[in-house]
Amino acid sequence: MSPSQESVFSEYEADTSQTSKLIKKFKETPFVPIGMAGFAAVVGYGLYKLKHRGDIKMSLHLIHMRVAAQGFAVGALTCGVLYSMFRDYVGNPKE
Repeated sequence: MSPSQESVFSEYEADTSQTSKLIKKFKETPFVPIGMAGFAAVVGYGLYKLKHRGDIKMSLHLIHMRVAAQGFAVGALTCGVLYSMFRDYVGNPKE
């Protein structure tokens, strides 16, 4: 393909870039990035506290951090499902 020719899919490529897909998905489901950020925060906190855990066994500390991270992620997904149900059935009810 010569440089002077335009891509046949230029309009399609402009509308479906990864950034625009990500922004669109975040607007549709705002609790998913919140859950991802919370999961990452709990993991980061767990790694930070791993050094200063005191006399707690490492396996117990890791179990607590895993449960906290999973709880945050599941809680955010549950809030997201409730939000989407509220938006679909209460906010814009179909007649």
